Amino acid sequence: MARDTTTAVLLLSCQDKKGLVAGTSEFIYRNNGNIVHADQHVDIEAGLFLQRVEWELADFRIPRAELADAFRAIAEKFGMQWELHFSDYVPRMVIFVSKLEHCLSDLLVRQRMGEFAAEIPLVISNHPDLQQLVETFGPEYHFYPVTKETKAAQEKKQIELLQEARIDLVVLARYMQILSGEFVTRFGNRIINIHHSFLPAFPGGRPYHQAYERGVKIIGATSHYATEELDQGPIIEQDVVRVSHRDSVPDLVRKGKDLEKIVLARAVSLHLGNRILVYGNKTVVFD
Repeated sequence: MARDTTTAVLLLSCQDKKGLVAGTSEFIYRNNGNIVHADQHVDIEAGLFLQRVEWELADFRIPRAELADAFRAIAEKFGMQWELHFSDYVPRMVIFVSKLEHCLSDLLVRQRMGEFAAEIPLVISNHPDLQQLVETFGPEYHFYPVTKETKAAQEKKQIELLQEARIDLVVLARYMQILSGEFVTRFGNRIINIHHSFLPAFPGGRPYHQAYERGVKIIGATSHYATEELDQGPIIEQDVVRVSHRDSVPDLVRKGKDLEKIVLARAVSLHLGNRILVYGNKTVVFD
């Protein structure tokens, strides 16, 4: 009989004090758990301790259904904020997109190749253009045309659909609409956005054209959790690529799109792997 390879993951944070690492490790050791990954960070300025610890459930004495209750006593002793995840749980992810397909296509291909341990049952768009592409991969395509007058009503329908589909993660793959505060609150730290890193130097439309006119030497991309304050949420992943005077606007656009795909995919993978802790407007990424 094959050995159970399922693991449990604890993500926790609290005010830094003595005994935190020992408390969690002793809990796992005492119940016959084998730790396969452990990492921690102390934000000295905030006096905050953050940790990710992962252990095998094979031979662990506490039944999975009772694990959260069993750990609660330790969490309360140290005043921890904590999350418990299991490696065999397959999250359900929805992709929001407008007309640009590069990030959407990349995510769908990676999911089909098994790079993401996630289901993608739905894709939502405010344009009909990408329906055929999406349905080739299998997800349902839902088209919600948005105008200033219909925005609130359409968003309400979208929220209802996501709740009905039991969605765990929302990915904005170049979705050119601003989500309401109500939407963002419902999916706190579960909405990942991607944008070019020119903000705020080159806001608005045609950022690559603006960058070209200024003769930039690097372009970048940033992936972050969405918050009510536009493009100001906790950053998950960033990267840059060098450009030169030899690059035309199409060159900048091509390089920028490639970078956006990579940065968004990394952020999604880190979230699905339960490797991100948000505190304040920052993240700790246990890579």
